[in-house]
Amino acid sequence: RLMPELPKFDDEDLKSYGDEEEESALSPPAALMSVLTTQELLLENILECIPVGEFAVIQPLSDEFCLVLGYLLTWKLILTFFKAASSQLRVLYSQHLRRTKSLNKLLYHLFRLMPENPVFSGSTSEISNKDTKTFFTEKLHLDVK
Repeated sequence: RLMPELPKFDDEDLKSYGDEEEESALSPPAALMSVLTTQELLLENILECIPVGEFAVIQPLSDEFCLVLGYLLTWKLILTFFKAASSQLRVLYSQHLRRTKSLNKLLYHLFRLMPENPVFSGSTSEISNKDTKTFFTEKLHLDVK
């Protein structure tokens, strides 16, 4: 709920960033980026032996699962923050992500976490292939109990 409100505080300081000759960058909230940096290191340790193109099997409710979930939820917060920002601020934030290579790391991690076949476990007994339910065609219910 808070993330969409944060970019308006940077809007007030936006004029001071455009005066420099070098390409400007503005960090998303420092606390969020600090958590992301820590999670990137932990996730790299988990996925270090898995090349891109192969996929990691993460057991539900394991420590690794919790770390991966936290990493992905942190990115969800960052994307919510980006969505609420003006286009000028998005450019500055994206420059920061480019310099820290955080977006590259996200894609690198996603390609190692994405399952080879994203079919729901209960849909393999379907009669027709066109009716097969995948993680991309169905809405997920992520209720915390």
